[in-house]
Amino acid sequence: MATASATSVFPLRRGATAAWRHIDLALLFSSVAIAGMGVLMVFSASESKLRDQGLDPHMYLKRQSVWVLLGLAVMAVMITVDYRVLRDIAPVIFIGAFLLLVLVLSPIGSSTRGAQAWFQFGSFQLEPSEWAKLALIICVSAYCATHRGDLDGRRLFTVLGLAAVPMALIYLQPDLGTDLVFGAILIGVLVVAGARPRQIGALCAVAVVGMVAVVQLGVLKQYQVDRLTAFANPTNDPQHTAYNLSQAKAAIGSGGLFGKGLFKGTQTNLSFVPEQQTDFIFTVVGEELGFAGAFTLLALFAVVVWRTWRTATLARDLFGTLLCVGVLAMFVFQIFENVGMTMGIMPITGIPLPFMSYGGSSTVANFAAVGLILNVHMRRFA
Repeated sequence: MATASATSVFPLRRGATAAWRHIDLALLFSSVAIAGMGVLMVFSASESKLRDQGLDPHMYLKRQSVWVLLGLAVMAVMITVDYRVLRDIAPVIFIGAFLLLVLVLSPIGSSTRGAQAWFQFGSFQLEPSEWAKLALIICVSAYCATHRGDLDGRRLFTVLGLAAVPMALIYLQPDLGTDLVFGAILIGVLVVAGARPRQIGALCAVAVVGMVAVVQLGVLKQYQVDRLTAFANPTNDPQHTAYNLSQAKAAIGSGGLFGKGLFKGTQTNLSFVPEQQTDFIFTVVGEELGFAGAFTLLALFAVVVWRTWRTATLARDLFGTLLCVGVLAMFVFQIFENVGMTMGIMPITGIPLPFMSYGGSSTVANFAAVGLILNVHMRRFA
């Protein structure tokens, strides 16, 4: 009996060891490098402001460092568990995300700057919508993989329902930016899952009509409308709606080739750019590290995008491919939107820059997403 038990266990250990040998080091190291750069930029953006307020100038540095370490731990857990298990428990994941999004709108949730999107635990906050992105990726990928080659109108409607429920709850917070990310994820997964071009076209048309309708019918709050339109006319009332945009451009443009140096950015230290450690973290990179630093950051993001797409093409099954595509769509949209809004080519939406922006939920969730990709890559032969 002892011999039989040993025989049944050791192959599993050898299989696990073999999987670890296939980990994508390029994706792992580039993600960690971006997060490390993010910690440094958050510190640079917040140190003088906190000091002026009589607070610990290292407070955000300490918190972001803890969140990066926690993210690495969560990523390790995501790597360890075979990603195909997620396909079996996708309904449970969806229900869990749904309940969190409902609860955050109740008195249990915490409101900050007019948005009720967090659970408050002492000085720390948990934002369910960041985890709902991963839940959507997993659930839509599982459903589309199950109905491979058979995404007819009825099943497409089911997929839209899976996305519409959390999107409606997130809109009530309100958080329009996260809803846009959900839309990007949904379209990306459906395209690769085999949805017909006319179905994708119809979906995009409905999305455009819906966005125009909510603006014209006054469904959005005025500050949300102003954010969406300020980039098209930045000279209109620059001290209010377009203030962030004009100051962000000034910060990036003043950095030159190699920047002003860490902690030496005038726009940063004088707090000319609001929310610089979160929404506008890219302006700190541009001002203090210059074109060279910004190019390095974008090159690291390019590595993450490339390795994620490569893993999607190498995945053993359609579910793994769709997981990678969902994460890829999420990352690409957030990177393009965040960097674009600081340069005036995209509207200001409050979407964070992955691994860079200050925030625990987004940082940990991004590492969990990378863990999913590494998981698929490691098990492409298993």
